[in-house]
Amino acid sequence: MSATDVRTKEGLRYRWYVLTTNFLVLGLNYADRAAIGVAAPLIIAEFGFSKATWGWISAIFFVGYAPFCFVGGFTADKFGPRKVMAWAIGWWSLFTALTAAGFSTASFMVIRFLFGFGEGPQASVTAKTMSNWFPQRRLGTALGLSQASTPLGGAVGTPLVVALMEAFGGSWRAPFIILGALGICFLIGWWTVVRDRPAEHPRVSAAEVEEMAADERELAAAQDFAAGRNGGAGGENASLLSYLRKPLVLTTALSYFGYSWVLYTFLTWFPIFLTEAHGVDLKGLAVAGALPWVAGFVGLALGGIFTDALGRRVGLFAARKWTVVIGLIVVALAFTPVGIVTSTGAAVALMGLVVFVLYIVGAQFFALIGPVIPKARYGSVSGFVHFIANLSGIFAPILVGYLVEDTQSWILAFGVSALIAAVPAVLLAVFGRSQTSVNPA
Repeated sequence: MSATDVRTKEGLRYRWYVLTTNFLVLGLNYADRAAIGVAAPLIIAEFGFSKATWGWISAIFFVGYAPFCFVGGFTADKFGPRKVMAWAIGWWSLFTALTAAGFSTASFMVIRFLFGFGEGPQASVTAKTMSNWFPQRRLGTALGLSQASTPLGGAVGTPLVVALMEAFGGSWRAPFIILGALGICFLIGWWTVVRDRPAEHPRVSAAEVEEMAADERELAAAQDFAAGRNGGAGGENASLLSYLRKPLVLTTALSYFGYSWVLYTFLTWFPIFLTEAHGVDLKGLAVAGALPWVAGFVGLALGGIFTDALGRRVGLFAARKWTVVIGLIVVALAFTPVGIVTSTGAAVALMGLVVFVLYIVGAQFFALIGPVIPKARYGSVSGFVHFIANLSGIFAPILVGYLVEDTQSWILAFGVSALIAAVPAVLLAVFGRSQTSVNPA
């Protein structure tokens, strides 16, 4: 086999090395984020925090996180996703470790607020990276697989944090220091493997570079045609605001908000719900708290593959849109009963179903807007959608905390969350339309 043949073979698969590296980085991202939920019962007990106080500590993370969802996407468009993700990994790893230094309400709030700066860019930077390396017909698969590590990070992180706490004599601080140090290793790996585009890496073949160039030309032509038909500017000539105002972008952002509300209610309160409502101890939490994350990993990994395959029959846009609409309605119907059932096994099984379907939906959002957004704007628009979604992280922990504390009703808290997920799905069904056509073959 000639040197050229070796380079071509390696080049055709190098995008999967990029995806795998992104997968591992996002897994660490969510393990770091999930750690606070696992450690929450011990932190609350040590400092005597009320549920309302803990809701504020949880929510302040998203005050820093949400705007950096947009900042991450915008800067990825401007400076490239490789640099932006590297900065993000280093920042969030530093503040993961500094969580161990928390000693009061104010100190935890400052640390969690700054922690959010680094965590915020990861999803929009991932969307930008995958759109640079994978053609539209594979974008759903790429996004689903790369983001599947986020629930896997929760699944692995939950028992890992418990094991580390037990190994260090019940200290909740040790896991944060160890996870922070691990982040530096991941930062080095990311910088070594990833480039902004296939053309910038010497091991990528000319065939893969040309495939992506052809995909970008096809997408730009479809967008320019749609813009001309509607009497507006198309492609990179259109302003960023013109894309942010599109009904599809807005309804996708609101649906992502409903999705994220359920997710962050689960992330913040499910471990506490299990300990209070079902008497689950620390060892039991390592298993019961991890199982829904495993279901989410399977759902997110399969979600993009499923809709890309379905898209070859009914069109990519229709497959992605109706998966979001139907999936969020199923989530809404299944979430409230989690607080009703009396069996711990039934509660965990129902939450597993919720998270499984939720993550099938989660694979769709960035891919759903892909056909109507040019590559030069894709990071910024993805960041805007993610920003709107993560405003839920500010309000969900606080509202759920107050609801449970004031009414002593997990049923009410979960029911409100279910409604917030269902309403945007209906809006997307009615108003979410694409005016471009991308060949699903």
